[in-house]
Amino acid sequence: MKIAILFGGSGYIGTELLGVFKEKKAFDKYYVFDIKPLKKYENDISNGTIVFQQLDVRNKIDYEIKDLDTENSWIFNFAAIHREPGHKFREYFNTNIPGAENINKFARKCNIKNIYFTSSIAPYGKSLEQRIETSPLYPETAYGISKGLAEKIHKEWLAEDSSRRLIIVRPSVIFGPKDPGNVYRMIKALKEGTFVLPDGGKVIKAYGYVYGLIDSILFTIQKKERLIVYNYAENPIVSLNEMVTIIKEELNIKKPTIKLSIKMLTVIAFFVQIIFKIIGKKSDIHPVRVKKAGFPTNIKPQYLIDNGFQFKYDLKNAIIHWKTVSPEDFK
Repeated sequence: MKIAILFGGSGYIGTELLGVFKEKKAFDKYYVFDIKPLKKYENDISNGTIVFQQLDVRNKIDYEIKDLDTENSWIFNFAAIHREPGHKFREYFNTNIPGAENINKFARKCNIKNIYFTSSIAPYGKSLEQRIETSPLYPETAYGISKGLAEKIHKEWLAEDSSRRLIIVRPSVIFGPKDPGNVYRMIKALKEGTFVLPDGGKVIKAYGYVYGLIDSILFTIQKKERLIVYNYAENPIVSLNEMVTIIKEELNIKKPTIKLSIKMLTVIAFFVQIIFKIIGKKSDIHPVRVKKAGFPTNIKPQYLIDNGFQFKYDLKNAIIHWKTVSPEDFK
């Protein structure tokens, strides 16, 4: 059987990808391994179309899959510690590196020939210049370093056998229906009139709509190259100020947007953190996140552009599609 095995498949991307795979009948059967339960697919688990197994990739993966078409089945590695800040320095290394190693061992044991790995744009590090796939990597954070090392670990698996294939995607910020991430938080703040535009919004912030990313997955797994490393961001991307304008126009938001310098925002975030610690609560307003918000992530998906990939979801079209798929997110 042609099987898709999703490590970390209970997460946002994995859950959405499963739905598209099922709709397109891309595989005969699906295995989802995750430490968190898989939601939305209880009926598929009951009828055996999806097999869910609670599993921690930090440990040896003792699981056997029978009737496996090793040439055409795929492993998808979505398992990672990624929220930043949010974890101790060592936690990124304790999960992302052994996770890649254990998934490689599992692929060797099952003789599966294909791995798709979600890395990150974090290995590029900070840069005012636009980054493409051939740009040098200068990771500066525990997350970025651990993802860069995980890429290397999967490449070692690829080098062992000329019949293997490896696809590595470096996605920008991914957003979409039911995801409470950065873009959704920005939309909520704009609706409430509390969104602060750092330094006038001139900064470029790469973003990717989840269904565009899924289109790129379907696109790249059909290619023939043994190794594909590609960025995922919508093309073209626009400045943060233009993003705000598009969102406000599309959602008919009339409230004004506050503009402050990064230095001022960082100071405010510092004191907000202190106040919340005193009252025993957590806040999403963090100095590290404020600094990240003001620094460009100017990522270009050069591989996809060169290979004729169709980008269907610029920000306006993404929001239009999002509203049709999940209108309750905008109430």
